[in-house]
Amino acid sequence: MHIMDGILSPLWSAIWFIIAAPFIMVGLARIAKKRRENPAYMSLLALMGATIFIVSVWHIPVPVTGSCSHPCGVALSAIIVGPFESVVLAFIALFIQLFLAHGGITALGANTVSMGIVGGFLGYSFYTVLRKVKAPLWAAAGIAGFIGDLMTYVATAGQIALSLHPEEPMLYWGLFSAGFLPTQVPLAILEFVLTATVVRYVTITKPEMLGGLK
Repeated sequence: MHIMDGILSPLWSAIWFIIAAPFIMVGLARIAKKRRENPAYMSLLALMGATIFIVSVWHIPVPVTGSCSHPCGVALSAIIVGPFESVVLAFIALFIQLFLAHGGITALGANTVSMGIVGGFLGYSFYTVLRKVKAPLWAAAGIAGFIGDLMTYVATAGQIALSLHPEEPMLYWGLFSAGFLPTQVPLAILEFVLTATVVRYVTITKPEMLGGLK
């Protein structure tokens, strides 16, 4: 998903930072509140931050889009510690990855929106809805991971299209989305398995972890 420096125009780089900022602020406020209520929450938060970093740092370049494909891990984090909190974790992971030549400082806002906000919130929403209709836990979590992963790349394709081809963004959105499919569908399936397995394991062994050690 990571967009590299030089892909986005300065205007769109600024727009994505502005969109990401309120989500990060809310996430920081929620983290501070939960930390006061339960100091053990910070250990769980650090664990999920490390998970997002490790899962998303392995990437496959996609030359036609000027970006790359990789798993995300944000839907999994959203299920365990919350979606707003996971935006903060995604932002931190993406920032650290800048020092590994992965992503870009001008694209940090855009990458946070696509991976942290779009992927995290959509994945979490599917998980919530599926659990309300009594879907099995593993299936709800797995679908959340799958949807969160794919929607991250759909969002990234839209971001690139808006910046590079403002005259025909919908056409290029489709083209860029198609460019991601050969690498991203297998990775989304992998994220289905990862999210389903981890959430089921947590539910069996540490059910209090779901929802951030409530």
